[in-house]
Amino acid sequence: MATILRLVRYQNLIFIAFIQFVMRQIVLVPILQTFGFDASMETGMLFLLISATILIAAGGYVLNDYFDVKIDAINRPDKLIIGNQLSRQKAMFLHQILTGMGVMCGLSLAWFSRSFTLGFIFIVIPGLLWFYSASYKRQFLIGNLVVAFISAISILSVGITQLAFLQKEFGSLIFETPIPSQFYSWIGGFATFAFLCTLIREIIKDMEDEKGDREMECHTMPIKWGMNRTKLFLYGLIVITIIGLFVTNGLLINFKGTLTIRYIIFGLALPFAALGYLIFKAQSPSDFHQASVLSKVIMIVGVLYSFVFYYLQAKTYGISLFNIFILK
Repeated sequence: MATILRLVRYQNLIFIAFIQFVMRQIVLVPILQTFGFDASMETGMLFLLISATILIAAGGYVLNDYFDVKIDAINRPDKLIIGNQLSRQKAMFLHQILTGMGVMCGLSLAWFSRSFTLGFIFIVIPGLLWFYSASYKRQFLIGNLVVAFISAISILSVGITQLAFLQKEFGSLIFETPIPSQFYSWIGGFATFAFLCTLIREIIKDMEDEKGDREMECHTMPIKWGMNRTKLFLYGLIVITIIGLFVTNGLLINFKGTLTIRYIIFGLALPFAALGYLIFKAQSPSDFHQASVLSKVIMIVGVLYSFVFYYLQAKTYGISLFNIFILK
């Protein structure tokens, strides 16, 4: 069992489940409460959404390791599972079981919510994961963009699911309220942040794995462009992300006070600057691994802004905080 848990990256699955739960309970619920709507979504439906996402993700991790046996034997031989502790045949069977269960949960959710969009997502994403593992990840930038896109979709799907249930209950009238635009403004913001952070991290991981990728004739950015040009590209992405955070705060976030801007400066901008420095100094795979870990921490901190949003939303509009008390 421990082998299977490591194979499916159980820490990442917990993080995915946490993000989706937080996006719904800490971002969408306060918005609904602000407009006086019942914030209920059947617990079973939220469970289906999270289950579908983490099962498909788990299957994707197994598939990724299945196709990467030779590369991982070079880059991280001490962590190689498939071929050592688990046969390739059993690994493929595990992928099929996990992905099949995830698709079933996703299609069930789409049927209950009457959402064609959700059904489309839970059919297309497993296909993207297959092509990513088999081909895209070895190509220039395409694989990085696919993973970043899937990361963003896992967040957007929370808003899509909630809107689908609201439409099911209230019909098209729900689109005559500000709720859909509020949903997509906030959920879309978190999804865009996740996209950029994931893209940065995936490119850093390519730099970390450059030796094995080169041996297997991959065409990742560090191999095609070299380390120095790839670092310059990452600096550009980091700068774009930081500027985007400040622009978003200035144009779209209208809460009083300086809590948000302080959070951006100290929680995100400064760590991004530190990430740029780590990338600049990085020479060995272990150096790039440190940068990769920091990029993941930054993404977690970005997600945790949702609790700041909840606090500010509750304080601004007088809604209950966690259904316990109302802020004055």
